[in-house]
Amino acid sequence: MSTTTTPTPPRVRAEAGAAQRGPLTGTGTVLRFMLRRDRIRFPAWTLGLTAMMAYFANALPLIFGDEDSLETLTVFVTNPAMALIGGRGYGFDDITLPRFLVGMYGVFVMLGAALMSIMTVSRHTRAEEQTGRAELVRANVTGRHAQLTAALVVAVAMNVVVAVLMGAALMGSAMEPEPASSAFLFALSIGAVGLAFAGVTAVTVQLSPYSRAASGMAGAVLGAAFAVRGLGDMSAAQDGGLGWLSWLSPLGWAQQTAPFTYDRWWPLLLPVLLLVVLSAVAYGLQGTRDLGAGLLPDRLGSAHAAEWLRGPLSLAYRLQRAGLIGWSVAMLVAGIAFGAFAQPMEEGVAGMPDEIVELMGGAGEIVDGYLGFMGLYFAIMVAAYAIISVQGLRGEEQGVRAEPVLATPVSRSRWLLSWSAVTAAGALWLLLLAGVGEGLGAAATIGDWDLLAPTVLGHVAHTPVVWFFLGLAAVLYGLAPRAVGLVWAVYAFGVLMSLFGPMLEPPQAALDASPFLHIGQHPAEEISWVAATLLTAVAVALVAGGAAAFRRRDLVTA
Repeated sequence: MSTTTTPTPPRVRAEAGAAQRGPLTGTGTVLRFMLRRDRIRFPAWTLGLTAMMAYFANALPLIFGDEDSLETLTVFVTNPAMALIGGRGYGFDDITLPRFLVGMYGVFVMLGAALMSIMTVSRHTRAEEQTGRAELVRANVTGRHAQLTAALVVAVAMNVVVAVLMGAALMGSAMEPEPASSAFLFALSIGAVGLAFAGVTAVTVQLSPYSRAASGMAGAVLGAAFAVRGLGDMSAAQDGGLGWLSWLSPLGWAQQTAPFTYDRWWPLLLPVLLLVVLSAVAYGLQGTRDLGAGLLPDRLGSAHAAEWLRGPLSLAYRLQRAGLIGWSVAMLVAGIAFGAFAQPMEEGVAGMPDEIVELMGGAGEIVDGYLGFMGLYFAIMVAAYAIISVQGLRGEEQGVRAEPVLATPVSRSRWLLSWSAVTAAGALWLLLLAGVGEGLGAAATIGDWDLLAPTVLGHVAHTPVVWFFLGLAAVLYGLAPRAVGLVWAVYAFGVLMSLFGPMLEPPQAALDASPFLHIGQHPAEEISWVAATLLTAVAVALVAGGAAAFRRRDLVTA
């Protein structure tokens, strides 16, 4: 006796599979895959940030180990310029080493945690869609929200590990902070900032179909959060009426915990709540778009290319144009805002400690000292723009967009040199805008329009430093695209020495190794044109070396 088996219709099988597949189906499998991919990156980020904290916690007691040193330190940190950099400094009226660590260095470790979260979420979500790997994963039994959920879990895990390791590093350091609860509150506040920007990135990756744009939008939010926090803290240090601005920033929320002073735990709820809310928003947005698409509509291009879009130089400008516009607006607005604080600096000189007045060039030069310092400050920000721009070259290569360009008569050297030229011109333009904004803000509030030209010159003079970092990133890209990230270590060292070197009192060789400290803070100091020339020559040589190395390696598209 024979039996006949009727096959299940495809539609029925599809409906049965859909019934078994929920939005989070396969999250565990995807999570394990992400952790496998990040087996080097995960410990590199967490241990790197912890090592930074351990260095501060062990170096400060060696440098400021007695009460006289701490009293001298108070003079340097209780002023509006330092509030702009690190925060308003809770407990600085009765300063201790743990309070100094929290008030001066905490915000920079928070920035590191935020960048870690931004890059992690973007890497495991939008970058996967852009390369097409997400489509292969979703073709299996995987829910719509599995990849985003797993990416958020990885980001949360990284921040939790950072918080635990930093708390342990603080307790085991030469600083020996007491009580232990304050040390772990400080560590948790750093992790909380990372959680907040994991939520921010979860939203931005839904908006653009490109990982670079999504990360850039999240980075812009981070930059705005830092600027708003800085303006609020600077105003509070001068007893101004804008201290409330700090409460608009996740960085400000974390600093409001005030470890070792007030030990407030409740502000930690704000970043966690922001993560929950933004994650819910991200899930909702993801459910309304197609895989690989963004919610922001792609603008239809012209049927014919513009007359000026004829070579690699114009193409490089076209690809960088959107980011350059965003940076331009940010530099101009920030310059005007920071320049407006020149008048409060001048009016408050009578109440400043003599050491600070002398550091800024004397009572008659306090405004010049402030404007010169801000030139250095903006150079640090624009150097980050240059590094990010070179990393964009790697994105073009991995996204298989550089290959069609290089298949034309455009040589590899010409492509890299064109991209570098646009970035170099963009760096000069951004520093010019920052200087113009700073000069206009200072001149308008003080009423001295003679400040405009020296301020612009003082900002533009730092361009060779930015070009140096551009060249370093370019030569690393030419040698091996994966090595471009190493330039951030050099950048971090330079920032540390330029902003905090005088306080940490490292060996003179360490200070001399910082590229930011060779130009001079004009108009308070004379510009070292010799240093500017040498840095420019080194930058040109590095870019040329990168172009030569790029000719001799294979393209990396995975």
